[in-house]
Amino acid sequence: MSNPRTTISGPVHLSLPRTPPDPAPGCGVCAALVSQRQAARDRGDLSAATDADVEIRNHPHRTRGQGQS
Repeated sequence: MSNPRTTISGPVHLSLPRTPPDPAPGCGVCAALVSQRQAARDRGDLSAATDADVEIRNHPHRTRGQGQS
């Protein structure tokens, strides 16, 4: 058997977390997601809070080059 050679990889660079997205004005879906996000934070469920952020960011009215619909 050969002796496998191990190496140490370079340092890991982490960035700061993204700021929470703002809801679109007058959008009921975004308003509901903001409420869900806050409730998740209040109970310490940061995974659910992040899921709400992702949904707000990906909501159809937030696509590039298009206004609100």
